[in-house]
Amino acid sequence: MSTVRKVGIVGWGAIGRVVGAALAEHKIAGAELTCLVDNRPLGDSAPAPQVSFDEAMERCDLIVEAAGQGVVREWGERVLASGTDLLIASTGALTDEELSKRLLAAGPGRVYFTGGAVGGLDLLQAVRSLGPLDEVRLTTTKLPATLEQPWMDAELLSRMRTATGPVEVMAGTARDVPVKFPKSTNVAASVALAVGDLDAVRVRVVADPGAHHTRHVVEASGAQGAYRFEVAHLPDPANPATSQVVPYAVLRSLAALAGRTGQIL
Repeated sequence: MSTVRKVGIVGWGAIGRVVGAALAEHKIAGAELTCLVDNRPLGDSAPAPQVSFDEAMERCDLIVEAAGQGVVREWGERVLASGTDLLIASTGALTDEELSKRLLAAGPGRVYFTGGAVGGLDLLQAVRSLGPLDEVRLTTTKLPATLEQPWMDAELLSRMRTATGPVEVMAGTARDVPVKFPKSTNVAASVALAVGDLDAVRVRVVADPGAHHTRHVVEASGAQGAYRFEVAHLPDPANPATSQVVPYAVLRSLAALAGRTGQIL
């Protein structure tokens, strides 16, 4: 008989609530919700005890990060060193190459990453085994309000707020773009993780007042072949900076880690 994974969720927001509710309702065979970690008091409505991060590491054998890149930086290595596995949703933290190396080298807990709002990463990870890709491009298009950042100057903010069509907000690599959009560009870091090179992934961030769906287009090519993946998601009503599908991608990852049969790996 297989062991039931004892799961703790860090972050009770748009992602954590959906994941936590599914676990509490026993929708993921082989996984149970053991505790929650959040810096706000959750009250009696929480479906599991709210505990400190240290206590969560003692209670759980798998922690789901659904609280942002800062949690990965502050706690990632400690979780893994405690022997607890870690499933990361905020892959944007991995644009810090030193942190990424330390997480991948840490243990005895194992670190996993969810693909989140984009597909095809499993194939790109397989393709890279044949050799580096010559070109990898990601274009992310979102509603302007979800892309506004404190570092933006008045001219850029004005262009975004008055736009009647698509406006390029930033272009760069997967190393520098996610740092500027910490809540909106985990996809860029996920693509870079799949191809194994932050600098190889060219990223464009586009604001479009007509973007009722968040759109990600990944294009990659090399001697191995040519690949194009395009997805368009409804934004999450509770947090339009993230796509509605993201918590369900986390649940799919959890099902695989809990040993569900029939999973595409």
